[in-house]
Amino acid sequence: MPLAFDPKRPFPHIPNLTLHLAILVRDAAGMERFACVQVPPTLSQFVQISRRSEQGFVWLEQVIVANLSMLFPGTELLESEPFRLVRHGEISVEEQSEAGRLLEDVEEGVRQRQFAPISVLLAAEQMSTRLLDILVHNLGVSPENAYRTGTPLALGRLSGLAAPDRPDLHYPSLRQTTPTALVKRRQLDVFAAIRQGDILLHHPYESFQPVVDFLEQAAADPDVLSIRSTLYRVGPRSAVVDALLAARRNGKQVGAVVELAARFDETSNVNWARTLEDAGAHVVYGMIDLKVHAKVTLIVRREGPNLRSYVHVGSGNYNTATSKAYTDLSLFTCNDEIASDAADVFNYLTGYAAPKTFRKFLVAPINLRERMRALILREIDWQQRTGQAHLIFKTNTLIDLEMAQLLYKASVAGVRVDLIVRGACCIRPGLAGVSNNIRVRSIVGRFLEHSRIYFFANGGDDEVYVGSADLRPRNLDRRVEVLVPLANPSLVRRLRDEILALYLADNVKARELRSDGQYVRVTRAEDEPPLSIQQLLAEGMSIDRIP
Repeated sequence: MPLAFDPKRPFPHIPNLTLHLAILVRDAAGMERFACVQVPPTLSQFVQISRRSEQGFVWLEQVIVANLSMLFPGTELLESEPFRLVRHGEISVEEQSEAGRLLEDVEEGVRQRQFAPISVLLAAEQMSTRLLDILVHNLGVSPENAYRTGTPLALGRLSGLAAPDRPDLHYPSLRQTTPTALVKRRQLDVFAAIRQGDILLHHPYESFQPVVDFLEQAAADPDVLSIRSTLYRVGPRSAVVDALLAARRNGKQVGAVVELAARFDETSNVNWARTLEDAGAHVVYGMIDLKVHAKVTLIVRREGPNLRSYVHVGSGNYNTATSKAYTDLSLFTCNDEIASDAADVFNYLTGYAAPKTFRKFLVAPINLRERMRALILREIDWQQRTGQAHLIFKTNTLIDLEMAQLLYKASVAGVRVDLIVRGACCIRPGLAGVSNNIRVRSIVGRFLEHSRIYFFANGGDDEVYVGSADLRPRNLDRRVEVLVPLANPSLVRRLRDEILALYLADNVKARELRSDGQYVRVTRAEDEPPLSIQQLLAEGMSIDRIP
């Protein structure tokens, strides 16, 4: 539907993240007129074309542009270019919100997002200054937030190209595996397997199903007394929530910390919060000043005359869909100190407990920053004493100023610092006298790198933490995050030798950050075999895995 702009027709409202065409035409009287047309999001964003034996695709907006004369008959088309708005997406939950109205307040915030202030105006690179000025002026966008880009807008639409029946263009199906300790789940239950030793899963190469099994078995087990879990982005359909609902039907005490402020998942989370409440679960909507981003589940089970707690800590969400596309880590343990820390975290989230320290956990915003600082300084001390210190951090983002300064300090002291950072990184490696010993790389491949791993050589007594926290101010100071240490030496060796070592050796999907801030694809010598960690793990490289 064409939307005109003149004294009787106000400038049209442009919803968030929708793609539009900005159009200039000249009418029969010689006047230049502005209009816009929305590219229909409900239609396929690609139109397939055929020429002889070849097939191709064009963007839907290209087809619309080619036929604009049908929408504006009797006018001369002067210009048409696509543009897109990104509106402010944060929903603030005020402390004075009434507890009974919090869900309604979040829902209203989601509805108002379509009218939120504009953060960014993205326009096609070819858009004229005149047409861009019309948009900037009438949308109220500050000029510094208006960008021309040569990249097609709304790149998420490229997923539509995966639909055609072309197996030769698709990755082979991923055959997820299961650790041998959990293979005989139906004969050897999950709890028994965890009692035999801590279990680490590396998703998506290893199935997320054991996490679901963990909860489903707890829901059905008459000896399980309570289940508590954090829910951040579980998706519109969730086997995890289904297990919690089954637990309630079976009379278990169920507590869920549902983060209503998980951006763009608010509606799904509000629905799950209501469903869990209706089932009789105790639901907490996060915390007023902090987002609950930690991924933790605590199950308390009666075993003879005693109680034993089982814990799952992950780097990824309790989401069966993203577990097939994101790389993440899951730890199962019944370690008493970790279980006590998990209980303290839930008491902090659901009550008025204010713990200052933890036995094993690093918890933001309580002790995570302080402990990370101490661990990096400890590594500097080891370098000064032995000359053998090494830090390996794998994280999504590294933009915290204090952490960056500490890593520079470690480099100056001679510590080897290897950083595997998928996204933004404020470190500049290779600067003389500052960061000679720092290497930064990013792996971009089939799966979204989402796991967080923090390795400290610790004078030969390797120490590794995994969990949900990135090194950015919001994760260290404004979110509830949990990192957990791996206590089992074999799991530490596995992370060091089978996972981190391969990330650092990848010469297919790796890009390295240079001192000028530019990323360059890693090149390999002619006689060097290609090595892609994602491909190797997808092919089941580890010998302790079975299909």
